[in-house]
Amino acid sequence: MDRADRGGPRRGAVPGREEHLRRWASLHGSPPPTGLVRGWLSLVHLLSRPLARAGVAPTALTAAGLLVPLAALPAAAAGGRWVLAVPVLVLLSGVLDSLDGGVAVLTGRTSAWGAVADAVADRVADALALVVLWLLGAPGPLVVAAGALAALAEYSRARAGASGVHEVGVVTVGERPTRVLVVAATALVAGLRPEQAATWALVGALAALVVALVSLAQLLPVLRRALLAVDDDAGRPRR
Repeated sequence: MDRADRGGPRRGAVPGREEHLRRWASLHGSPPPTGLVRGWLSLVHLLSRPLARAGVAPTALTAAGLLVPLAALPAAAAGGRWVLAVPVLVLLSGVLDSLDGGVAVLTGRTSAWGAVADAVADRVADALALVVLWLLGAPGPLVVAAGALAALAEYSRARAGASGVHEVGVVTVGERPTRVLVVAATALVAGLRPEQAATWALVGALAALVVALVSLAQLLPVLRRALLAVDDDAGRPRR
């Protein structure tokens, strides 16, 4: 066992679901998750426990989460029933991305480098998922707009963190589990009805755009209040 592993729990001493949710909320500076996010994290906990017990490194899962969505691209480009492989691969990518964080939380192996690597992997996987919608027939400008708005939300949160806001503040409707599900559901219907794939890809891209817009509308006011509080604490004038 290397030095990085010694901070983790003993094999078999993996925390339960509620402790996992509590640790996740603490690390993200947010209230306990609810709704879709809670359900997703509960699934992540279920799948992470055996990996944590086996001593799987979170970084290995991060790397796997980057490779899997690449396989979705040729399946989407092939069209027809090949598209049915896409939702499986997109969902697997999303699960793997969450599993690296789940294993890190359960084993106490969270790190600054792991957080950065995970964030970069997330953005690449998000971009690849949107390329899937384009390959299925969604208009390029619409796909780019949806991706840009989703990236803007993530960038705003990251910049707020660099400015001293260390809390998520709000769990929006546009968190990564929602984005993964939008693309997976779109690809599933497109695979079942290949003659209408372009139409469903358009619907999926529109859904991704709406989700990103609502996410920004939820996030930006919360970040503004948090940043104003940081300025007040530092004695800086408000703009």
